[in-house]
Amino acid sequence: MRLESCGWFRIISALLFCLLPILTAAQQAAATREVPDKFNLDRKTAARLRPELLAQSVAAAGSYPTGSQVFARLAGQVIRPRSMKYFWELRIVKDGDFNAFSSPEGTIYVESGLADLAADSAGLWAAILSHEIAHAVRRDWARRYLYEESLREGSGSVLVLGDPGLPSGAWTDSRSASADLARFCRQLEVEADLESLMLMARAGYHPDFVPALHHLLRAQSASRAGPSIFAMHPCWEERDRELDRAYIVASIEFEHRWPETYASPGGNPPTLVFADGPSVKKMGMKAWEIRVPMRCQNLAGAVEVVLQTYAATVGAPLSLEPVASPASDGEERQLTGCTSPKTTVTFTVTHDSQKETWAEVFVLDGQGAVLSRATVPRLR
Repeated sequence: MRLESCGWFRIISALLFCLLPILTAAQQAAATREVPDKFNLDRKTAARLRPELLAQSVAAAGSYPTGSQVFARLAGQVIRPRSMKYFWELRIVKDGDFNAFSSPEGTIYVESGLADLAADSAGLWAAILSHEIAHAVRRDWARRYLYEESLREGSGSVLVLGDPGLPSGAWTDSRSASADLARFCRQLEVEADLESLMLMARAGYHPDFVPALHHLLRAQSASRAGPSIFAMHPCWEERDRELDRAYIVASIEFEHRWPETYASPGGNPPTLVFADGPSVKKMGMKAWEIRVPMRCQNLAGAVEVVLQTYAATVGAPLSLEPVASPASDGEERQLTGCTSPKTTVTFTVTHDSQKETWAEVFVLDGQGAVLSRATVPRLR
């Protein structure tokens, strides 16, 4: 699970999670490849890096008791091979960022920005931790390493990734290799998502907390760019699409085990209200209609939909600073009960022909907290 990553500490985590392999499209292997029982390079590497990781993190028990309790419950539900032993531990990295990663021996590291976002919500903690536990149990670090080795042996050649100074032929191969690596890593992320949903259901945390977390993280993101073929993690919308059927299966499992939802360890499922693919239609020389289809689950009462606009002179760079909540200027607000699966909220805005206009949609709960965020196609 990842929002942003920087600094030497994240470089260490990258070693634990995704070495940069040498890839070609013709050599693409299945992400579900099994790890041989005798393979232990992942655990040796984890043991070597552990002192550095511990020095840059603190135990979670004191500052985040909810996270510690959820972690213990999830770890107790893990189904693992008899040959594998895990030394489960939850650590907090005090850097304010929104990331989490796992070490092969079972230590989970959560950055403090993400930990503070989960706060006292057992369900949000379960969504974070079950995904990282799934990575550890699946031995995804080892899968990536073995994948790299098999491709290297099969090709007999070396491609340098991402160096624009190389001749054009090598640069084309480099781009293809980077795209293949990214595709492989994205597939592993989706597979970890799938397993984490069932782990949550068994432990008593409703699967709806996973999309709730995805959209909270999307609301914290500064990027307005679309999906990239070079992205190592799927975008939040892609993850929701990939997991659509799995949500249903995991929800059935949860309801079977916890018929009285309110009494489950995670409590009632969260409110899910998403702005699903806003569209733009030109209504006049300077008038535009923005339609916002809404997707709602578990909603009691109403939510507020906020359209926030940003104007920039044509050709000038547009600031991409993250927005924790919408500003007071350049915005319109509407309340909706989202009473139908086809509920649509409509806004009309004017567009200055001398400027580019960007717009975003925020969905706020009754306390004004951001539930989700979506980017509107640029007004040209």
